[in-house]
Amino acid sequence: MKLNKKLLASGVIAATLFAGNAFGAVSAEEAAKLGDSLTPMGAEKAGNGGAIPAWDGGLTEAPAGYNNDGIYINPFPNDEVQFTIDQSNVDEYADKLSPGQVAMIRKYDDYKIPVYQTRRTAAYPQSVMDETVKNATSAELIKDGNGIANYQDATPFPIPNNGVEAIWNHITRYRGGSVQRNVGQVTPTEGGAYSVVKFQDELTWRAYLEDYAPDEDPNVLFYFKQAITAPARLAGNVLLVHETLDQVAEPRRAWVYNAGQRRVRRAPQVAYDGPGTAADGMRTSDNFDMFNGAPDRYNWELVGKKEMYIPYNSYQLVDRDLSYDDIIKAGHINQDLTRYELHRVWHVRATLKEGERHIYAQRDFYIDEDTWQASVIDHYDGRGELWRVAEAHAMQFYDQEIPWYAIEVLYDLLSGRYLALGLTNEENDPYTFGVERNSREYTPAALRRAGTR
Repeated sequence: MKLNKKLLASGVIAATLFAGNAFGAVSAEEAAKLGDSLTPMGAEKAGNGGAIPAWDGGLTEAPAGYNNDGIYINPFPNDEVQFTIDQSNVDEYADKLSPGQVAMIRKYDDYKIPVYQTRRTAAYPQSVMDETVKNATSAELIKDGNGIANYQDATPFPIPNNGVEAIWNHITRYRGGSVQRNVGQVTPTEGGAYSVVKFQDELTWRAYLEDYAPDEDPNVLFYFKQAITAPARLAGNVLLVHETLDQVAEPRRAWVYNAGQRRVRRAPQVAYDGPGTAADGMRTSDNFDMFNGAPDRYNWELVGKKEMYIPYNSYQLVDRDLSYDDIIKAGHINQDLTRYELHRVWHVRATLKEGERHIYAQRDFYIDEDTWQASVIDHYDGRGELWRVAEAHAMQFYDQEIPWYAIEVLYDLLSGRYLALGLTNEENDPYTFGVERNSREYTPAALRRAGTR
């Protein structure tokens, strides 16, 4: 999927859209590192002289046996576990794990981290990389980091100067322009019993609409629609979101269609720490996609970069020969099916601003340098105690040149429960990229047509 040419020609978000002081763009000399010592997306191109290899362009060819049908097969079937981190040796490797990962290992006898060969598979369309390089000298934060000026698409801050720039890179990262997916979500009991809530998600960036008009909704970043397809008691309920770029100037627009009532209502609770859809209280709205939405309630610190074992190339978790019962276990997913690799990550710390409210007082983000995806997030409560641990099991969608997630998992250390979102093993048509959509499909009036019981 290539970057929309209409977008490049128009300049979707112009500097004049917002008022206020701007900061963030780097000098031309600094930006010249992109494509030289840095990848076009801002990662260090060189390896570390050990386990981390140099980036060579990523995984851009599908393996033999892939049928171009959105059902992804493992391109590395012969890779073997190099070593395993568990309770017997966690102290030895703790400096390359998050406190939350260490806590999970110490809490569960069977929670382990199988470490594989590091493969830097991240790859993007050339147009996305070119736009990212341009952004380095033009995109700017405004309104204390709550909006971006001179931004069109791709990664706005490939050479981040602060924590909020790094988190904007995660929020805005390229996911194909227009995609539909059918996925499952589970929230097992402490004993491992679960039922599956099934979603059909649509994600369309504004400039990829068939009827795209640069002057229409210029503050909208993308449109998101989520219809519940199972179980029957929830089927037909639909969520619609217009994700605004500056959510302080214009809060996220959200509506829900309730199939039982046949009514469309505004949904201001679909933001911040409002409850996640059909999540049994196991996640907040801004836990979706690891983190989403406005950054204004937190102070953001760029702690630095470090090497860390993170979930990566997680193709076993989308294996069609597996059922959800093979993956979902008591306390955590089946770690025998996971794959971790040593990668460099940006450590970003978010601390709640004085006078603001959120159930998470602190969040520590570990963001993969190659993809700008949050890989691990540790969540702390108001007492400063570690509460929840999120892990994103990433994979490269090699036929589309898109890094994304196989599944996201959010563990609750206090309750012993967790949420897993993005399961596709038992779903038909799990991913379809390049879906043609128009703006009429993302209106509140369209919700009732989409909601069927």
